[in-house]
Amino acid sequence: MLRISLFLLMLLFGAWPAGSALGAAPASSTGTSPPPGLEEEGVYLLIDKSENRLTVIVNGRAAYSFAVATGRTKSLTPTGTFHIVTKIVKPWYVRKQIPGGDPRNPLGTRWMGINVPGSGGYQYGIHGTNRPYSIGSNASSGCVRMHNRDVEWLYRHIPLGTAVIIRD
Repeated sequence: MLRISLFLLMLLFGAWPAGSALGAAPASSTGTSPPPGLEEEGVYLLIDKSENRLTVIVNGRAAYSFAVATGRTKSLTPTGTFHIVTKIVKPWYVRKQIPGGDPRNPLGTRWMGINVPGSGGYQYGIHGTNRPYSIGSNASSGCVRMHNRDVEWLYRHIPLGTAVIIRD
């Protein structure tokens, strides 16, 4: 909890170095106002499928932004407001029985599952990849892919329960 509080204070007061390995700090807010109920919570993730970009929003302002890959077709990545309900280090890729940590594993080094109805947090998520060249494009089966270094940073700093807004 102390780590998250310090992180938020550093973001709010601009003490974090812009352009560090943590992702580029956007120059200004995305113009997206927080959805009802999130104004007081302070932190949420905004995923824009049209730009293939994940932005960390802190108190209504864009704090960090990362390139991502989303669904090959518009309908594959669900839209709406969800929450992070699972977090897994070195996730196992069950569909093809590939263990976590294996270089063939398409889920990369971290998994942050979101509660899309009927999925239990294990079908749709934000995860790393073994195909870094796909980042910035529409390439996934519905999940949100990130560079492993970026999803590892997100995993460390974004807790369970954080809201995730996915829009077209």
